[in-house]
Amino acid sequence: MIQEFKDFIAKGNVMDMAVGIIIGAAFTAIVTSLVGDLINPIIGLVSGGIDFTNNYAVLGGDVPEGASLEAAREAGGSIFAYGAFIMAIINFLIIAFVVFMLVKMVNRVKAEAEGPDEVAPEVETGPSELDVLLEIRDSLAKSR
Repeated sequence: MIQEFKDFIAKGNVMDMAVGIIIGAAFTAIVTSLVGDLINPIIGLVSGGIDFTNNYAVLGGDVPEGASLEAAREAGGSIFAYGAFIMAIINFLIIAFVVFMLVKMVNRVKAEAEGPDEVAPEVETGPSELDVLLEIRDSLAKSR
């Protein structure tokens, strides 16, 4: 059973998947920082600092008027936090676009690195051996 487990772990697909998950986790941190620290502030500046995170509707319970989303949740009310959902969608779209642009850039660099196979230009080599033999035959036939 231990040998089977070793064989399973040693297979390329499992190791590739493990490396992919580790790199994916590290890449997630980079993309999250890129969106949170660089892109969202620029969007906030352009949009006048719009932040939907604290928009919610009280479905039930006692929640103080004008309380933040966190305070409303701590008050024990039943909260419909549509603003946090809207911000999650906006962040997803931003992250998806950034990842798309990164993948597009990587694919372009990869395609340039591979480059098209250099095809040697066709060099005219003259008549083939068969052509020469046919020409000799025809010349001999004419000379008779």
